[in-house]
Amino acid sequence: MDTDTTGAPPIRVVLADDEAMIRAGVRAILASDPGIEVVAEAGDGHAAVELVRAHRPRVALLDIRMPRLDGLAAAAEIRRVVPDTATIMLTTFGEDDHVARALGHGASGFLLKAGDPRELIAGVHAVADGGAYLSPRVARRVIELGAGRLARRPAARDRTAGLTEREREVLALVGAGLSNAEIARRLHLVEGTVKSYLTSIFTRLDVCNRVQAAILAYEAGLVDG
Repeated sequence: MDTDTTGAPPIRVVLADDEAMIRAGVRAILASDPGIEVVAEAGDGHAAVELVRAHRPRVALLDIRMPRLDGLAAAAEIRRVVPDTATIMLTTFGEDDHVARALGHGASGFLLKAGDPRELIAGVHAVADGGAYLSPRVARRVIELGAGRLARRPAARDRTAGLTEREREVLALVGAGLSNAEIARRLHLVEGTVKSYLTSIFTRLDVCNRVQAAILAYEAGLVDG
């Protein structure tokens, strides 16, 4: 197996889009990074789920609008059958309902096809590292949608009140966009301990992933800005 310049094995990716030309373009972008390897491609959501089940990649990159099973439903099924595979939604559409549904189905990233190719590579690395990634355009819209979070702050604070002080620190850093490794360095912990804290936090808050946890951190006032 090839390795990147750090000696680590490449991030294995399954790519799903019903347009062959789009798949070719995305594959070419990812191929420019020696730390990423596309191990399989699918033209519909059902095939994507089966390929993820067979290959167990670190990341599944899914178009939202596909035949047989759309990307949102495929993400939900992948989370159920192969929970260690992180999903990124790739779409030309930026509608609010798509963003909300993608996050609700446990997606770790949301990228627009019209975005900067560097965002695609950055997004794959971020979610493979246990983080989350929203394209800047999507992130701005999430912030705009969060303009009413002050009204939700009491409920969010109630949800986070049961966390320990250290768990609240970890949650705040998740909200600030730090990866597990960055949180570990910031808090002088080993990365495995950070993962244990996150497992506890997700369970206590009843959230699916880092994006949902980050939104709750903002709503609870744990993150500045």
